[in-house]
Amino acid sequence: MKTKKIPMRSCVVTKEKLEKRDLLRIVRTPEKNVIVDVTGKANGRGAYLKKDIEVINKAEKTKILDRILEIEIPASVYEEARNICK
Repeated sequence: MKTKKIPMRSCVVTKEKLEKRDLLRIVRTPEKNVIVDVTGKANGRGAYLKKDIEVINKAEKTKILDRILEIEIPASVYEEARNICK
């Protein structure tokens, strides 16, 4: 029996390679909205964050997502990400 390949992605803050299910995907949609993608399949440019409140806080403080997604990230996106991590 074949073993299923587990998709690996890198956290933009910690640079760790983790399984896709252990990460949050933050997406800039083609309409220039920023959302937390819980399905992992939304259209747009995405960046991955480790599901850890400290990592989310660091991403907000350093504004790394603003640079990667080339758009200003509203505070509500970080709040939603923190709520998902709890």
